[in-house]
Amino acid sequence: MKKIILLTFLTFAITANAQEVKTLTLKEAITYALQNKSDAKKAKLSVENSEYQIQEVRSRALPQISVNGNMTYNPILQQSVLDGGTFGGDPNKSVAVTFGQEWSSGAGVSLSQTIFDQSVFTGLKAAKTTREFYIINDQLTEEQVIERVANNYYQVYVQRQKLAVLDSNYVNTVKVKNIIKGQFDNGLAKKIDLDRVSVKASNISTQRQQVLNAVQLQENALKFYMGMPIETKIEIPKTAFEVSPQVLSEAPNTANRTEYLLLKKNEELLEFQKKAEMAGYYPTLSLTAGYNYIGQGPEMPLFADSGKKVYWSDYSAIGLNLKIPVFTGFSTRSKVRQADVNLRSIKEDLVDTKLSLDLAYENAKAQIDNSLITIRNQKDNSELSQEVLSNTKNNYVQGLASLTDLLDAENAYIEAENNYNNAILDYKLAEIQLIKSKGELKTLLN
Repeated sequence: MKKIILLTFLTFAITANAQEVKTLTLKEAITYALQNKSDAKKAKLSVENSEYQIQEVRSRALPQISVNGNMTYNPILQQSVLDGGTFGGDPNKSVAVTFGQEWSSGAGVSLSQTIFDQSVFTGLKAAKTTREFYIINDQLTEEQVIERVANNYYQVYVQRQKLAVLDSNYVNTVKVKNIIKGQFDNGLAKKIDLDRVSVKASNISTQRQQVLNAVQLQENALKFYMGMPIETKIEIPKTAFEVSPQVLSEAPNTANRTEYLLLKKNEELLEFQKKAEMAGYYPTLSLTAGYNYIGQGPEMPLFADSGKKVYWSDYSAIGLNLKIPVFTGFSTRSKVRQADVNLRSIKEDLVDTKLSLDLAYENAKAQIDNSLITIRNQKDNSELSQEVLSNTKNNYVQGLASLTDLLDAENAYIEAENNYNNAILDYKLAEIQLIKSKGELKTLLN
């Protein structure tokens, strides 16, 4: 019995925990996304990876040391035909001479060091810019995550507000239905009135189911953009949707926008790429050195000495390698010109991006102004429609208004409430775009 009670308790605890609702402010939602969304994590991994890329480029300027070894067995030795006079014999006769040994083994160490290579020097300079590029890209990714989460956060709120309006209206309609049913049962109301209210309640129930489905889909989208498990239950506090007019100042400096800074860093990288291609015109100079030990004989050289006719010897070499490009079939020139075209292309992207960012700011300002006017009008309209609905309901109960008037008042109230919520959503979305255009999306974390 104790085991059954314990099992029941644990099952209840797990179920309760699974149904626990997580209340999320906008700040909490964004913070969660920045810590858990794959896009944000991958951007940080790219920053980490840039350090390894820098180390890879730096390695080209450091000494390269390698150890090598080999063992060869020659079952059939190659013969070379020489003039017999070579060995003091008859010069008119040829002599077949075998060179080499059946077994040979060698081991050694080699070193190479770049002394001058313009492409290596350019790569070292570009490495720092590459790291800065990924850092800015990480910032841009965070801003994109913030924007997506904020947009979906407010859309979830609006859908829930629509659901709340329908719930409230459904309760009121059911109350009216019960009143009419009571009147009908007492012969004081027509069946058609009861049927009309029943249809109205059914329609509201259908609308509610549609909005409920929209809420679920929007919540799933929000949780996806946050990197949150889809099964998590969430709740958004009402205070998160307050309207606080933005201060509209002069247009922000586009050069400080993350999108623009990222393109500028990309432009720097393309300039380095052009210089790296131009390095193909420069000579290269490197130092090489090696030390080797070789053993040869009729038996496997390992662990054998001169007693078995195996002889060991060492040799070494040190040299300078100079390479001067004279003619490459115009390959280098073509690569340089391609890099130059890419550089000119990104300059056009910078001009277009600046125009786009300025446009976004102006559009956001206009949307903010229009939304504020719409919100004021829709708020007054919503309050008025609620007052009309309340008065019409009282008049209907007292027999001073028809059922048609009551149903019309309910429809007008639902429409006014939805229009008001949509107006606030339009304002909030425009507010996000305005904050984004000023490069201040991270202020949503404050």
